[in-house]
Amino acid sequence: MEKENKGQKNNPNLRNGGNISLLPILAVNFIGTLGFSIVLPFLVFLVNRLGGNAFIYGLASSMYPAFQLIGAPILGRWSDTYGRKKILFLSQLGTLLSWIIFLGALFLPVISLFKINSTVLGTFTVTLPLVVLFFARALDGLTGGNVSVANAYLTDITTEWDRSRNFGKMSISENLGFIAGPALAGVLSVTEYGDVAPVLGAIVISIIGTLLIIFYVPESKECTLEGPEEAENIRKILGYEIRECITTTEINKPDFREVLRLPYIPYMLGLYFLIDLGYNVFYTAFPLHAISTLNWSIAEMGVYFTVLSGLLIIVQSTVLPRVSRKYSDAALIIFGSLMLGTNFLLLIPGNLFLTYLAAGFFALGDGLMWPSFLSLLSKVAGRKYQGTIQGIASSFGGLASITGLILGGLLYEMLAGTSFLIACLVIYTVFLLNFRLRHFEEQIKY
Repeated sequence: MEKENKGQKNNPNLRNGGNISLLPILAVNFIGTLGFSIVLPFLVFLVNRLGGNAFIYGLASSMYPAFQLIGAPILGRWSDTYGRKKILFLSQLGTLLSWIIFLGALFLPVISLFKINSTVLGTFTVTLPLVVLFFARALDGLTGGNVSVANAYLTDITTEWDRSRNFGKMSISENLGFIAGPALAGVLSVTEYGDVAPVLGAIVISIIGTLLIIFYVPESKECTLEGPEEAENIRKILGYEIRECITTTEINKPDFREVLRLPYIPYMLGLYFLIDLGYNVFYTAFPLHAISTLNWSIAEMGVYFTVLSGLLIIVQSTVLPRVSRKYSDAALIIFGSLMLGTNFLLLIPGNLFLTYLAAGFFALGDGLMWPSFLSLLSKVAGRKYQGTIQGIASSFGGLASITGLILGGLLYEMLAGTSFLIACLVIYTVFLLNFRLRHFEEQIKY
């Protein structure tokens, strides 16, 4: 703890007892989510128009997490060594370039490359624009360490007793993006520019995010040595002592095997995987369900995601700050996972009222569970390895996303609305496993 406080004193951005303002990183998070969510309502329509089906939609959606699985750990480790701001900028630049490529795909001729007719995968045509669209999503994923780096950044600049509430604020900024994105997509999609308008909007939003990082996000990890080091201490700085502050010398960080030997981390990463698996079965299956069962348009899809995100904001801005003072992270994770699993059960009948009721359960479950889970993960990780562990956690989430998004498309092709039962069973399993987290909280010493 003494070394941790020393590192904070050495960091010029954390002097004066102070915390860096949360506003810039929250704004970056909002803009990043806005840029992503603006295409959610029409992506399934676009994939179908370009020759794909439910399986191809799931596969296209999985390109981002598949390549994030490669990029996030690297970016997380770099952020521990070179500073959070530089890596946030690199990530945002990759997002901007990916949207420009995405835009280019919309202007390519729909040339058929090959066709597939399968009893399992369904019937679809792989076209040239689809291939370019896949490439754009892959590039965004490869540079997509912004979430894990932003989480590590938030840990750098907040005290542990405020962390759960501040992760709640981070979730609120994301959900504001999910409100504005689908709503904006609904408005832009009915203009004369059609599919092009939301993608142009994503490009403009990405440019704003890039400029915001350059001019308004201070570095949270860089620091200077208080004075000249004695020769006998140089070996400690160069590799034998991991320091909280950054020098011009590269710092050794734990590799994947070392991380898995840290107390409680493997269990937390396993839960991270299962939670994301349940989410992503839903994220693929629900748009398909909305089209085939509820007969929704792009605008109606946008309204639903806007309502869902609005409810999440209400939970995270009013309910979470109050209950986090009274209940532990583990208790909120347990209760939230129970509510989240129930949400998936309500989606199975395909009834409009139950679908919107499910949104309330989703908001309550996710709004309490996920910020609390991220808070507990950051406490278990400790301050030294935040970037590394957050990056590896993102990789576990990426692996779950790849599996869930592809599985969601396949399950919906075969089971229709019953596919939500799979997501429900996954989250109910998480609910049972979460009871062990109470033991973790008791063992953590700050």
